[in-house]
Amino acid sequence: MAHSLSAKKRIRQNIKQRARNRSRKELIKTELKAFTVAAASGDANKAEAELRKVASRLDKVASKGSIHKNTAARKRSRLARRVNALRKTGAGTAAASA
Repeated sequence: MAHSLSAKKRIRQNIKQRARNRSRKELIKTELKAFTVAAASGDANKAEAELRKVASRLDKVASKGSIHKNTAARKRSRLARRVNALRKTGAGTAAASA
């Protein structure tokens, strides 16, 4: 147990900050689930709309320091690749059926 006042204050601050970080990360997970559902449905437009929401959330959380900015960029890039692949396969099936 901490003895000095400053150490006790740091403990209080760490608890609050941990709660904030966990909350922000949970919001990202929720947005990612919505994106995954949209991508699994095969609707590229819906997936792209969800991608914009997720990317915005990732950038906000990274700017607050809850996750590293490179982590946010990496996740954003991977999600964008999924949307592009979805568009490619969607465009390919539409061209094949026409």
